[in-house]
Amino acid sequence: MTAVQTRLRDYALLMRLDKPIGIWLLLWPTLWGLWIAAGGLPDREVLLIFAAGVVLMRSAGCVINDFADHDIDPHVERTQQRPIAAGRVRRSEAVVLFVLLALAAFALVLQTNRLTIVLSVPAVLLAASYPFAKRFHHMPQAHLGAAFAWAIPMGFAAQTGTVPPLAFGLFTIALLWTVAYDTFYAMADRTEDLAIGVKSSAIMFGRNDRVITALLQMLVLAGLALVGRHLGYGPWFAAGLLAAFALAGWQQWLIRNREPEACFKAFLNNHAFGAVIFAGVLLETWPG
Repeated sequence: MTAVQTRLRDYALLMRLDKPIGIWLLLWPTLWGLWIAAGGLPDREVLLIFAAGVVLMRSAGCVINDFADHDIDPHVERTQQRPIAAGRVRRSEAVVLFVLLALAAFALVLQTNRLTIVLSVPAVLLAASYPFAKRFHHMPQAHLGAAFAWAIPMGFAAQTGTVPPLAFGLFTIALLWTVAYDTFYAMADRTEDLAIGVKSSAIMFGRNDRVITALLQMLVLAGLALVGRHLGYGPWFAAGLLAAFALAGWQQWLIRNREPEACFKAFLNNHAFGAVIFAGVLLETWPG
């Protein structure tokens, strides 16, 4: 492998392109919002812009996260070999890469309308500030939830030119969902986070973590049920909700002993949770 290839590989690893779970977890609520806003298949250009934007902004978020965690990652076994932590990529390079990715995403947004462009500003601010949240408060998971869920009002704005109350209802649902699954992720890292001194919802919830995450999941499912009722959705969406309920139960079973590997598996399982909800929306809005 040449020096250039090695450098490009390290940049790809820095953007976590080898671990697409974050892309999926951002993509699913984005697709929920776009399909609901359009009442079916969104405009092709809007769909392509948001799909590409998901990849770019998730990648940018990973880059700035590793920039912020340069003094933490070397002390956590799971993150010791990340490019910055291992010394293969300089922090200055990470800043340049983050800016380039954010500018590429903004160039895509410029192809939409004025309202979407305005809404893109808090999106970038949320993505850039999230990695530093764990140093200041115990709910960085809510910060991440706001960053991920903000794609929903942006999607409504791009597709319809407006952001109705329904969009903010979906935003809240997606935020709560993110807090639940990212708490599973934080539970996997809780011992090391306590030793290092960073904050997380898993640390704040303590022994109530299982109860609180279960309540959050129930709120998400109840909120989605209300959305489905408001939109007049029928059996396909109900089937998606039932599948999501079963997945939430499986995740709670996985975390029952708070074993790090099982908690991380529960986190990963939310890819399926987001997918079955989208499948329900897709089938309900399928032409004919």
